[in-house]
Amino acid sequence: MLFPRLFVLLCCLAMGVPSARAELADLPLAPGAFRWADDGAGDGAGVGGPLYLIVSIARQRVHVYRGDRLIGAASVSTGTKGHRTPTGSFPILQKRQWHRSNLYSNAPMPFMQRLTWDGIALHAGHNPGYPASHGCIRLPYAFARQLFALTQIGTLTEVTTDRLNAAILLDPLVLGDKGSSVVTFGMGGGDMRRGSGARVPLLEIDPDIFGVWGRR
Repeated sequence: MLFPRLFVLLCCLAMGVPSARAELADLPLAPGAFRWADDGAGDGAGVGGPLYLIVSIARQRVHVYRGDRLIGAASVSTGTKGHRTPTGSFPILQKRQWHRSNLYSNAPMPFMQRLTWDGIALHAGHNPGYPASHGCIRLPYAFARQLFALTQIGTLTEVTTDRLNAAILLDPLVLGDKGSSVVTFGMGGGDMRRGSGARVPLLEIDPDIFGVWGRR
């Protein structure tokens, strides 16, 4: 029933029917900014399918979906040249709210969510709006805290070099996001996941993560 549903949604958009979730994708995101849908879908109370994330390296943005509904979006900062963030489908392997690293004087990695056993994770950090990390996916601090409360071990994150947006195939609220291509969420994985028997290496940390403390 995809096409009848799509037709109705396109008609609603054409007639200017207000939609809080349409605004979620229509408005640009400044570096370090984020938004959640205001219908309760982003507060843990929403239902309608599994939670998953799609990260666009090209757009430096993450979209959070619950089933086929876009419920949140945020600016991110991925890896720089020479420390590129790997692409593929990654389940969350480990979660630590107050994780620290020995690499940079016991520096904090707030709301760390590990994606690979060789050091790639989602975590709160400096978010200038362009690639600036050593491979991890930095999130705005408040967004990282809220996302941490929603995810579980095994929650899937799709990292792509494309311009994001599951557009028509997932939700009408991204139709207003001009210039985006269609990206489907796949279960195929990258080759970055390792067996659980291997020693877990220290996660990479960025020295300027100290700047997120006290910032909302």
